[in-house]
Amino acid sequence: MADSKRITMKDVAREAGVALGTVSNVVNGISVGERYQRRVEEAIEKLGYHVNRQAQALRSNQNGLIEVILPDLHNPFFSMLADTLCRELALHSRQTLLCLTKGDFEQEQAYMLLAEQQMAGGIICLTEHTDLHIPKGIPVISIDHVLGPGIPCVTSDHHSGGCIAAQKLIENGCKSLAYLRAGSPMPNETDKRRDGFVCACTDAGVSFETVCIHEGASYPVFEDFLHEHLHDGRLSYDGLFCATDLLAQQIRHTLNQMKLSVPRDVQIIGYGGLKCLGGDDFCCSTIVQPVDEMAQLCVDLILHPSRRKYSCSLQCPVYYAFGGTTCR
Repeated sequence: MADSKRITMKDVAREAGVALGTVSNVVNGISVGERYQRRVEEAIEKLGYHVNRQAQALRSNQNGLIEVILPDLHNPFFSMLADTLCRELALHSRQTLLCLTKGDFEQEQAYMLLAEQQMAGGIICLTEHTDLHIPKGIPVISIDHVLGPGIPCVTSDHHSGGCIAAQKLIENGCKSLAYLRAGSPMPNETDKRRDGFVCACTDAGVSFETVCIHEGASYPVFEDFLHEHLHDGRLSYDGLFCATDLLAQQIRHTLNQMKLSVPRDVQIIGYGGLKCLGGDDFCCSTIVQPVDEMAQLCVDLILHPSRRKYSCSLQCPVYYAFGGTTCR
């Protein structure tokens, strides 16, 4: 057997006794006669030929490598997103280069440059830095943050999610609500969770309060808020909407330490759709983000240039799911 590193399509064609174009068709999945198909496949197996995808990319000026830039994998939403994006790209025979940046501007810019150097076929990123230098000629899809004109932004319907959460708490009999969030101070699509919550509470004439702290600020800010509103063993709020499922879990733990029962004394709804480890149940009552649909949309936009010409912001619908922290 010849050295596989030196085997070319010409060698395969010679071994199979067919034209070079026939080998090319077989390698690229283009139909040829059954007899020719079998001869080429047998020659490929005998010679140990492997397709040089990098050379193909150079010839076509298009690489099957897609960069996925995320802050980290500690956030369950980022983990789910990374998993679904990798699987969806693999279904389309694309390789994924997963880049984790901790939200650092310099790291994100370095990965943008790397994509340009590697002639990546596209970039899917979750970043709040709108002043990044975007490589020319490489399609970029943003998640949850509008980066600028001509760059599609894929999000869940955060405003609707906020509305649904408030409406569900009110439907469950809650009379006084609060929205709790720890997040980036930079304006982004996720701010609409609060906006939807406020709209639904205002429309229903229900009293409410919002508490938003910057990401990285100490959790005790929320603990202090809860203790300040505890009077005679009762919390001033009987319904809480937390901007993430992780925060909802933390708040539930704090309320339990305060001898308050969830959901009997206080009902909680999170956002994200986080499942319990090793199970199919939701870790809390939640507004579920359609991560699979968001990933499919990102990949679809990367692979089909004509579809990137439409709306700058594309929203995927969300829905409420019971997870034990509400009465129903």
